[in-house]
Amino acid sequence: MYQYNTLDQQIVDERVKQFRDQVQRRLGGKLTEDEFRPLRLMNGLYMQRHAYMLRVAIPYGLLSSRQLRMLAHIAARYDRGFGHFTTRQNIQYNWPELEDVPDILAALASVQMHAIQTSGNCIRNITADPLAGVAGDEIEDPRPYCELMRQYSTFHPEFSYLPRKFKIAMTGATHDRAAVAFHDIGVRLVKNEQGDIGCQVIVGGGLGRTPVIGEVIHPCLEKKHLLSYIEAIVRVYNLHGNRDNKFKARIKILVRELGIEEFRRQVEEEWAHFRDGAMQVPDEEIARLKSFFPNPPYESDAAEDRSFEAAAVENKAFARWLKYNVSSHKVPGYNVVSISLKIPGTPTGDITDPQMLALADLADQYSFGMISSTHEQNLVLQDVKNADLFALWKALDPLKLAWPNIGTLTDQICCPGLDYCSLANASSIPIAEAIAQRFDNLDYLYDLGELKLKMSGCINACGHHHVGHIGILGIDKRGEEFYQIMLGGSASDDASLGQWLGPAIARDEIVDAVGRLLEAYIGCREEGERFLDTYRRVGPEPFKEKVYAKDH
Repeated sequence: MYQYNTLDQQIVDERVKQFRDQVQRRLGGKLTEDEFRPLRLMNGLYMQRHAYMLRVAIPYGLLSSRQLRMLAHIAARYDRGFGHFTTRQNIQYNWPELEDVPDILAALASVQMHAIQTSGNCIRNITADPLAGVAGDEIEDPRPYCELMRQYSTFHPEFSYLPRKFKIAMTGATHDRAAVAFHDIGVRLVKNEQGDIGCQVIVGGGLGRTPVIGEVIHPCLEKKHLLSYIEAIVRVYNLHGNRDNKFKARIKILVRELGIEEFRRQVEEEWAHFRDGAMQVPDEEIARLKSFFPNPPYESDAAEDRSFEAAAVENKAFARWLKYNVSSHKVPGYNVVSISLKIPGTPTGDITDPQMLALADLADQYSFGMISSTHEQNLVLQDVKNADLFALWKALDPLKLAWPNIGTLTDQICCPGLDYCSLANASSIPIAEAIAQRFDNLDYLYDLGELKLKMSGCINACGHHHVGHIGILGIDKRGEEFYQIMLGGSASDDASLGQWLGPAIARDEIVDAVGRLLEAYIGCREEGERFLDTYRRVGPEPFKEKVYAKDH
């Protein structure tokens, strides 16, 4: 992973020092809350319903074991013993005291982490495929280019006060695991007809109150032009984005109003002024960044050990975990292990400080000391040998980190909702927990097959409900919590936005409604057909009839 140089470290340390002074002035009454608000947001500090919330950046989702131990320390000392992994691959702390935040930021800086640009109208944390570097379908590792964009965008003077927040995601694989079509800018590494690798650039995607699938603005950009082309896009947005109405301020609105052809014309016109200048990225710089992401010392004979197969025959629980939480790796004999943070009885995405400490030790022992976070609020150990699978499972199981539900109904995405968020209209966490409790039979979950349920407590869509196979949106209806259902969304290569099913459903009925959706699916599906495929084939009517049947 990228290691700070002296200048990087100095910048982060100076920001901590600056914010410490700002906090002291706020606590001393020398700054009003209105004066302090933009300063704290520059450092990832929000005011939630009950307390401050600190969002910590995890660039492209990559953590070292040392960094994970520091996150555990912060959770234990400054919070309530847990952290919350988000759909932006970051981690949030929900209960820090304001006077402690400078110390938290100093602790983060000691392990080359920070909370800079995790909030505010700027370019946010760059996200990526959580399997970057190990996926078998990868054309090229995107992380060096993510790091290039991270360094370019951090403290970019022109883009510190954009019309609205700005999110970039990147993948280097043929299968999209980074939801690139639903970001302000999405980048895919692709091969052209000559076999050269370039960047497909997608613009104007996003969710929230106006969900939009992004459109391709450049089919295969030369990699040396990546920064200048992104600069041109953001310049056009910065100049023409709506600053009068925050609900119409995202780049997706500008692209939709202008149309992709006119938006492309304006970007190309802007780009022409500097495309061949100093912003070209030389091969030497790409090589330098790639040097921070080398392959670990894989063992050439790792594929010869198949002892895990015999263990799976003897142990049904281990066999389930192998099937659902372990996936293929580009190197024979190694495996990608997903750590589900959808543990029964625990809020989605939450992990305790003892679990973080133990996982850091296991990463050192079994995965070259590295951990990745995913936009589906799970963690990944990318490089586990065949020979270590059973031992790793035995270590994870008592930690409640071996729950074998990846890709199933209960592997839900869920925002914090009304329990924490001041913007929320309805609860999310209790509904997700109720669904997990109702559908806790693993054989039933496995029979349902791949099923992505995503839930948000308000229209801002932090839970990505628009792109769930089943999406649930909490709303306030005359002071009571109700939930709307949408079906048919996908954030992957077959990107689609879900469609509303019908009237909102009361809180005490929503879990039963999910059950009736599943009954409709089972009654309609063909052999081997996913929920999403069944919905696309038969349409909404069978689901609507079942959910809103009067005799239920």
